[in-house]
Parts: sequence; structure tokens; C-alpha cells
Amino acid sequence: MVAKDFKESKLREILNYGHTLGHAIEKDSKFRLRHGEAVSIGMVFAAELSNELVGLSKEVVDLHRVLSSNFKLPISYPKSRWKSLSALLLKDKKVKQGKVRFIGISKIGKPVWLEDVPSNTLARVYERITK
Repeated sequence: MVAKDFKESKLREILNYGHTLGHAIEKDSKFRLRHGEAVSIGMVFAAELSNELVGLSKEVVDLHRVLSSNFKLPISYPKSRWKSLSALLLKDKKVKQGKVRFIGISKIGKPVWLEDVPSNTLARVYERITK
């Protein structure tokens, strides 16, 4: 997929599932969390956001938590960090015209692009992954 889409168009963007929030978490944690750990949390967030916006089943959302936990990866982040994270999200390379874009899924193996998500929706969904 990378060879087909070297310039990071929509096809290659699906590889960034979980990375939008994951990169913000990496920076917010001052890189105390490793890339994979931050992306694990980002994937749980992307699944929750997909549940909220496109009806991803709760079973698939829960599967994200179970699989990450089985590999001893984190699945939550402090509630108090949302303000910092929301500012960092605006610096992501997937921001287009000031709008944060997320890769989501409608079901396993079916990516969707979640664009122009209201900030209050992001904050509400973030609460689902806080500790």
C-alpha cells in the first residue's frame, strides 16, 4: 500500500488509524509513551469516535480494548489532558483547512474518513477513554 500511494493520499491514510490522537499523546507525554503505546490509545479513541459517528458496534470497540490490553498496551489517558491534546490535534499533518481529520472504521476492514468533527463531540468521546 505504501508503494502504491507514496504521497499519502486517502488510500495510504488508512494506515494512520489511531495516529491522529496518538501523535498528540506522544507529544503531550513528552515522549514518555512510546509511539505504539500512544497509537494504541489513539486506536481506542478512533473506535469510540467511529461508534459515535458511523455506528461501529460496541463489540468492535470493546475488541480494541481487549486486544491492546492483552498486549499490555495502554488504552486510556488522563482526563485532565484534553485541553492540551485538542491544541496539539490542530498541528497534525492531516489537518486540512483548519479541520482535524481522523481515520475511523464502519466495521473491521472498512475505513472511513471522519472530517470536521465538532470539538464538543471530540471532547465527549475522549471522556470514554480517560482514566
